[in-house]
Amino acid sequence: MQSRFFTLSRYPEGRPERELFQLETQTLPELAPGEVRIRNHWLSVDPYMRGRMTGLYTYVPPFELGKPMEGGAVGEVIASRDERLKEGDLVGHMGGWRDIAQISSESVQVLPDFGVDEQAYLGVLGMPGMTAWTGLNRIANCQPGDNVLVSAASGAVGSLAVQLAKAKGCHVVGIAGAANKLAWLESLHIEPVSYRDRSAEELGNAIQLASPKGIDVVFENVGGTCLEAALSQLNEGARIAVCGMIDSYNARTPIPGPSNLAQLVVRKARMQGFIVTDHWQHYPDFLKEVAPQVVAGKLDYKETVKEGLENTPDAFLALFDGDNTGKMLVKLN
Repeated sequence: MQSRFFTLSRYPEGRPERELFQLETQTLPELAPGEVRIRNHWLSVDPYMRGRMTGLYTYVPPFELGKPMEGGAVGEVIASRDERLKEGDLVGHMGGWRDIAQISSESVQVLPDFGVDEQAYLGVLGMPGMTAWTGLNRIANCQPGDNVLVSAASGAVGSLAVQLAKAKGCHVVGIAGAANKLAWLESLHIEPVSYRDRSAEELGNAIQLASPKGIDVVFENVGGTCLEAALSQLNEGARIAVCGMIDSYNARTPIPGPSNLAQLVVRKARMQGFIVTDHWQHYPDFLKEVAPQVVAGKLDYKETVKEGLENTPDAFLALFDGDNTGKMLVKLN
């Protein structure tokens, strides 16, 4: 059996060019003991993958040039040499950026059966949802009545963070760009604020209008102007959970930090970065709280879908243009 997969030909500077991604084919070897073969149905592309294209070790190893790339995926087991997994099982794993994955069974998880679409485990019930829940609850200690600000609020993580905060009884402000994304936030009873063509001061003023009583919790996905504006509106004792800084991922030179970082001192605030995989032991707690909301239709999650393995790099690059509403996915034919 053959597998088609993407490799990276060199590490990019700035925004990656499409031609860096090479679609290759290999004949898979016979399964070894403890291996499983999976036909992927859905692939995930995520902003953190840009960090794996630097050649540097961050919190995950970089992609190896010329080797199959990796990422979240869900699919069906088509062959197994592990008694725990059988043909037909729907599973999640990190053997993405390919159509057929042959990997160690130790890294494969059978999908929970909540009666939802399988790709939900790459989005609302997967890493993005878990990231939103972790940042709000375990990092920012979000409480009912808090005033919450979320940047990139229409993305895979942000759109869940705003809804989980709203469900807690918080006043929630969401930062987004395009008019349709702002309209979606408003339909969720989130106060929408546009970052487009605004300086940090202007964005801070807009946040103040949307939340006159200040901000107690910030869920930060972007950095840059968004973070500087957020710092200007902090209440005393505010908590900032930082899960990403997409504003700087394609920068060719270092980006200066916020000019008002001293607000952390003035407001006696706490800012903490986190990596969701460090908290994965709490995934069952997340599912217990969030899965029933998804099943009951209480969470409005959106997906932006590109079709065909060959379009995986285009789906990834579109993340940096803000082309996605909700989770960006690739559906395999």
